[in-house]
Amino acid sequence: MSQTTPEPGSGPGPGPRTGPEVSDAAWSADHRTPRPGPAAPGQRPGGGWATGGMMFAGVLMLVSGVLGILNGIAGIAKDDVYGRIGDYTYSFNLTAWGWIHLIIGILVVLTGWGLLKGADWARGAGIGLAALYIVEYFMFLPYAPVWSVVSIGIGVFVVWSLATAPAQNR
Repeated sequence: MSQTTPEPGSGPGPGPRTGPEVSDAAWSADHRTPRPGPAAPGQRPGGGWATGGMMFAGVLMLVSGVLGILNGIAGIAKDDVYGRIGDYTYSFNLTAWGWIHLIIGILVVLTGWGLLKGADWARGAGIGLAALYIVEYFMFLPYAPVWSVVSIGIGVFVVWSLATAPAQNR
């Protein structure tokens, strides 16, 4: 039996190769692994962990903002919703706290939505608002100590996540 070489393009293989000569092993190794191309429209470049942290920060901002809005509405509607634990230097009227929570909550929700949509302005605004959010809940410690500590932790994660995420190439 004699062995014949099939003509290019006649067999089940990939067909004729044009351009610089490359060995079959290099060609098949080259086409087994997909090459990363530019990010599709609406997708961020970078790894899943990097963009996942930003997306999680956006979701946390949305949820925290909605809870802040509900906190604010409760404080505005009824002045005796929260009881102060001890005396504190940074004491405000609970109606004032209601308005502070409401306004910051609305801004946090809008920024979280912007992060989820991939808006360029949302990253810097998110860092600034999360820092303000941390200060707000530090000052609110005597009224809701456990929730304030949880909120400060959420704010620290959001600042870290937005500050360490890779830059977007648009």
